[in-house]
This record gives sequence, C-alpha cells and structure tokens, in this order.
Amino acid sequence: MSPEYPFDYVIVFVLGTLLGSFANVCIYRLPQRLSIIFPGSHCPSCQEALRPWHNVPLLSYVLLGGRCATCKTTISLRYPLVELGNGLLYIFLYSQYHLSVQGLVVAILATALLIVSSIDLVYMIIPDVITLPGIAVGICTSLWLTPVGVGNAVLGVLLGGGLFLLMAVLSVVILHREGMGGGDIKLIAMIGAFLGWPAVFVTIFLGAVLGALVGIILMLVRLKGRKEPLPFGPFLALGAFLAMVWGDTMLTWYFSHSP
Repeated sequence: MSPEYPFDYVIVFVLGTLLGSFANVCIYRLPQRLSIIFPGSHCPSCQEALRPWHNVPLLSYVLLGGRCATCKTTISLRYPLVELGNGLLYIFLYSQYHLSVQGLVVAILATALLIVSSIDLVYMIIPDVITLPGIAVGICTSLWLTPVGVGNAVLGVLLGGGLFLLMAVLSVVILHREGMGGGDIKLIAMIGAFLGWPAVFVTIFLGAVLGALVGIILMLVRLKGRKEPLPFGPFLALGAFLAMVWGDTMLTWYFSHSP
C-alpha cells in the first residue's frame, strides 16, 4: 500500500521517535550490562523515576529546557537527536517501502544500526546482545518476510563475517597489531543476514570510503591523531543503510559500466 495522506507520515514519525526513545535506553544501558526493562526510565544523575509526561519524545526535552525535572541536571543532547534521527529514518523508509512487511523489517534493522552506531561512537564497542540475535532475526526474516532468500542471507553472513575475520587474522599475523574488531565482524555478519551477500560488498565499500574521508578530515582539522582509532561501526551502519535503499541500483550501474 502506498502512502496517500500527509498524516501517514506524522504517524510514522511519531512511531519512529517512540522507538528512538527506546533506542536511547539501549544506548545508555547495554554498554553497562544493565537491564533494558527494569527499572523503568529514570534520571541517570538523581535516579528519580520519570513521570510519563517527562518521557514524551522530543517534546519533553523542549518543555523541560533540556534539564531533569527533579535535580535540574543537563540532559544529554543525544536523547532528542536519537529520537529525531529515528523518526526521520522511519519517514524516509516509509517513502521507499510504504506500508509493507519488508518496510517493517528494514525499519527494525535501521533502529538496530542507530543503536550500534551510537554505542560504538562513545564506547568503541558493539554489543553482542544486538548483533548475535540480529543474525538469527535476519536469516528468519529472509525465509518468509523479505525477498532476500535464506540462501542469500546465509551467504551474506558467511561472506561478510568471513572477510572481516580474515582481515583480523592477517592484520595480527602480518602487521603484528589488532585489525578488525570482533564487534565489526559480527555487525557485518548481521547486515549480511538482513540484506544478503551482494549488499555486503556495497556496505563494506561505502563504509571504507566514508570512514577514510571522515578520518582524513578529522586529521586535517587535528581532532584525531594518525594513530588514534576511529570506530568503524557507524560507517558500516551508514553503508548498510545506503545499500538497503540503493544497493541494487548501485550494483546495476556498476556492472553496466564495467568492461
């Protein structure tokens, strides 16, 4: 079913911000190995439980002036940004996939990638609790819910995870230093499970190009040193998102212009 009314986009955006609020819970708690269910939402500073009207995505942040209602501690700007970002992602995905099962699947993947990227940027880790179940979910959805196909999904897991694992081993053996992290290996395997093996190549290529460009810019403005690590998860996530939406078009263009 195609979107016909502007109000559809409002509903999709609100749903995206609500799930963005849950994504914030995951971003804060998962690196600390805390439950994402209990206790309920509370201020990280004073531990006071949030009232329902203190927990409305975007709106509460604005009405509270970006501060806790109880202790007046400044609320991280990350909270409204993640909510807004997830809402905008859902609007865009709705415009591409409309009201469909496949659209629901890619929305779940997009939110998972947003969570992974946010955690990796701050903590330089990618939690297994997202990627390992994500691999299983991706394969299952390829069986019944998306046109990827289970063979394509399994090959995506093996190809993506295998390539990154090989790079990690070769880095240790040849360069005598740690290369690709275990979190990145599992992340690309999860992406392969959802999107299939052709999208793995698009994701890796785009992630590498974007990561290199950002790394060069950060070094030029002296925000990063040459030897300082740069988390690769966000670039893989962005590459996967682009592959999710335009991957087939990119591959078609490439093969039509290759000799």
